[in-house]
Amino acid sequence: MSRIAIFAFCLGLFAASASAFAQDKETIQKLNDRFTAAFNRGDVAAVAAMYAEDAYLLPAGADMVQGRQAIETFWRQAAQQLGDAKLMTRDVQPLGGRAAREIGTFSFKTKAQPPEEMVGKYVVVWRKAGGQWRLATDIWNLNK
Repeated sequence: MSRIAIFAFCLGLFAASASAFAQDKETIQKLNDRFTAAFNRGDVAAVAAMYAEDAYLLPAGADMVQGRQAIETFWRQAAQQLGDAKLMTRDVQPLGGRAAREIGTFSFKTKAQPPEEMVGKYVVVWRKAGGQWRLATDIWNLNK
């Protein structure tokens, strides 16, 4: 195989992986949109279903939570105090063919009167199993 053919082949692989990367970021943002829609309507069972059975949740200022049932309990309690959730995917890094690391920003509003906006950032590890992306590890903290 000539050097030009090898170069063209490598360039084609790079272009294919770049478009797959862009698609993954779009896919992850759509999943985030589904997460916030479920949270904002109070459907914490749908939120919890987006996590892997053995997922970890590492909330800011609180104990680690493991497992989908415990994660559902956490989000049920959070939904009593928070609403108007927004998630924005900033970066997605593929971690092989079945996982990805996402960095993003979030905001919530408290249900107190007057509402207070909470803004922060997060890192999530997504894992693809059975053709579906699931949250495997979720950690965040507030900006202030």
